[in-house]
Amino acid sequence: MITALLAVATGAAILSGLVTISCDIPRQMGEEFRSYGTNFVIIPSGGSVLMSGETVEKAVSFLPGELAAGIAPYRYQVIKINEQPFMAAGTDMEGARKTSPYWFVSGRWPLEPGEALIGEEVASVIRLGPGSVFTVDGQTPEGAFFSREFTVTGVLQTGGTEEAFVFMSLGDFEYMTGESGFDVVECSIRAPAETLEELARSISAGVEGASPRLVKRVTDSEGAVLTKLQALILLVTLVVLVLIMICVATTMMAVIAERRREIGLRKALGASGRSLVYEFIGEGIFLGAAGGVLGSALGFVFAEIVGLNVFNRYVAFPVLLLPLTLAASVIVTCVACIIPVRSAVDVDPAIVLRGE
Repeated sequence: MITALLAVATGAAILSGLVTISCDIPRQMGEEFRSYGTNFVIIPSGGSVLMSGETVEKAVSFLPGELAAGIAPYRYQVIKINEQPFMAAGTDMEGARKTSPYWFVSGRWPLEPGEALIGEEVASVIRLGPGSVFTVDGQTPEGAFFSREFTVTGVLQTGGTEEAFVFMSLGDFEYMTGESGFDVVECSIRAPAETLEELARSISAGVEGASPRLVKRVTDSEGAVLTKLQALILLVTLVVLVLIMICVATTMMAVIAERRREIGLRKALGASGRSLVYEFIGEGIFLGAAGGVLGSALGFVFAEIVGLNVFNRYVAFPVLLLPLTLAASVIVTCVACIIPVRSAVDVDPAIVLRGE
């Protein structure tokens, strides 16, 4: 019986641990995939070149704050540094930092007006580094000349096209261009593709001049990984449940074989087959409940270990999982007891008591 109890507890631990991880996988994987950058963008629509600040604000209001890991509007324009053309990007630095956590900055991010973050390609061409100063000269669309001095706070390395950009605050960018508006809004949203598609439809229907798009390479990868992980967890859970049933059934068969003389004596004294069924099923229910309680506690520990080692984050244990684990343990144990109980009911007292 101790062997059966340990088997049930082990199975319940694996079951509750895997279900806990499965329930928390979307959140955990969403956090991990947010380190790969933007998964939702908003661009101008209807032939518009730029989106106004009001349009962007209205579109962003459709995004749930609790799901938004980061939102960064961008405006692009070519500028000249030492008579050499470079692409400048005006953005909210804090938002860009949240939407692109994979960016590696040698130095620090800009914090004040007049500070800039330059890509590694730009730094190698004009030979600048953290602490260097450069001047941007140009002319606004109205014909006014300007000269703006910037201090390099960091050099950006991404392995992508961002290394050819000069990033600055939106205030500095608007001062140089004399125009307001945005080319694109990049968003990092902690939500599956289905939720993102619903948000895109809501923004398209409710905001004029804004066209939301999903970044398919990120959302598709996230969906594929989640589907495979959940399918693997389901398969392992089913295998574990079958193994528990086999182990409990085998153990109960051994218990009944040891108690054949006792069962035969009770039947000879008038015990009914129904009373024997109730007794052994009752033992199975007790065994399943005790193993379920012990396994639920061990399952939470198991889920925490997996969460910390795989995702480097703690997992949230669903309160409703405890009664579900108990119910599953009891059901599996009762099903496993069906064949052993039938063999107990079929014991012939005359044969057993003769020692045959």
